[in-house]
Amino acid sequence: MDAAELTPATHYLDGRRPQAAPLAPRGRERRRERLIARAARTLLQGNGEFAAFDRMGDGPGDAGPRDFLFAVDDEPHGPDDVFGRLRWGGQFIYLSHDKRKAQGLTAQFAERGFEPLGTGRFRTGPLRFIPLLGRRVWYFVARKILLAPPRENTERFTYHVHLARPSLPGFGADEYVVQKEVPSLERVIGRLRAKFTDVPFNVVEKRALKFTEKIFPLFLTREAAFLKILQRDLPPEYRDRVPTLLEVEKDSRGYVRRMWMNWLRVGGESLSQIEFARQSADLLRVVHDWAKVIHLDLRLDNFVITSRGVGFVDFGSAARVGENIQGNPLLSTLFDELMRTSQIQRMLYKMTVTGAVTSQAMHEAYGRVDKQVDLFYLAVQINQPHHNPDLAALVKYDPASFEAAAIGELTKDILKPADPAKPKYRTAAAMLEGIHQIKQSLR
Repeated sequence: MDAAELTPATHYLDGRRPQAAPLAPRGRERRRERLIARAARTLLQGNGEFAAFDRMGDGPGDAGPRDFLFAVDDEPHGPDDVFGRLRWGGQFIYLSHDKRKAQGLTAQFAERGFEPLGTGRFRTGPLRFIPLLGRRVWYFVARKILLAPPRENTERFTYHVHLARPSLPGFGADEYVVQKEVPSLERVIGRLRAKFTDVPFNVVEKRALKFTEKIFPLFLTREAAFLKILQRDLPPEYRDRVPTLLEVEKDSRGYVRRMWMNWLRVGGESLSQIEFARQSADLLRVVHDWAKVIHLDLRLDNFVITSRGVGFVDFGSAARVGENIQGNPLLSTLFDELMRTSQIQRMLYKMTVTGAVTSQAMHEAYGRVDKQVDLFYLAVQINQPHHNPDLAALVKYDPASFEAAAIGELTKDILKPADPAKPKYRTAAAMLEGIHQIKQSLR
């Protein structure tokens, strides 16, 4: 593989590829391109991960996070400069002619959500093949293993979730799995204090103890059970589009405190908007009808697109179809709270009040554990797939296209049917049929 093969697919820290607008002076830009191409050949030659993922993002919407980022010398190269530009699991490669700059990054990145993968040097220039000649270049490589920066409080991430190298049978030393666990008491206290600034510390601490000792272990235990159900009951061709539970660690009461799942890494071929909608509705159909599971949190954050197609993750809020949640006092209280405060329920309430949702079936689902909640949010999500930046490079979306207009009409028919008392689209299977009709019209 020569420089011409590597360079067009290599992404810099600022998200551009080498053929983007040049920097001044042009000679410096060319040297920079050659240096990165040389580093890619030296450090990533034969790297299956680089071959599989570095070309993601080419084409429409390719300004999203990357899987491989390069920075050279004085370009911004701190962990906080890099974090938001990388996908989960992506790698950052820093190149410098200053040994101290490269080697001094290890501790910084280790503290900010990365796993340092190593430092070293190689030689570049026309004399590099002659022993001890050629110009030395120092490098530093790190992988992003956290979903959010440490100590950053967000609504999106509640549990402690990170990539880990497993000590599990069947996994190699360089493979990763997803480790999800109950967060520490200190982290939960920090989140609660940031959110409820006027609440006394002793009250915050008591609430945090309840979260870490009861609520989080209960929902993590439920999620582990749902992942087993999905792998048992989904048709075989759909099982690799939801996480597979690998192992759990339980406390003395039998609650799951930590679990490991396979990593559904974002990647693969980009999809048209209609194909993204079709695969999403089809997966929801089998989750509802075969596994009898209601997800209840189908935000775009919980969608992935892998080489195997559209997938769903994070079944922590899920429930069984027909499950008697009211029969468990603690679970009943928690789900009542969830149904009042979740992002999806808040949006459903707002849209019903404003008249954006008139379907009687969805009106009745508000505040309840109901398949209509999943149908509602999926209809919204297929209409705005780029709201998740990780999907921006993987879903070809043009809001001015006939395809987007047709999907917009389908979403409207689902949310505001001609006869609100008798909506045409009451199930994911019916929604899938509507999408098939759009595909036929597009042909």
